Amino acid sequence: MFDFLKTVPTVNLQALVALALFGVSLFLARIVVNIQSGKWPGSPIFVTYLRMVLGFTFAASIGLGIYCFAGIDVLFNK
Repeated sequence: MFDFLKTVPTVNLQALVALALFGVSLFLARIVVNIQSGKWPGSPIFVTYLRMVLGFTFAASIGLGIYCFAGIDVLFNK
């Protein structure tokens, strides 16, 4: 089914993972804003937890992106 992924360089797949993590961080940021503005229910503890997860996903996307620009394969070491 995903045979075309075998021909894609691993650094490019790592870049796709970095973009996906950045998208997840944008989604988490939107959730935090909606909870803080009162549109969605939630407690301050849950907002703190989401902010921590947001920080980790954003840091991971930045780290993977920097490694991609350097051409270093971190995820798929073979």
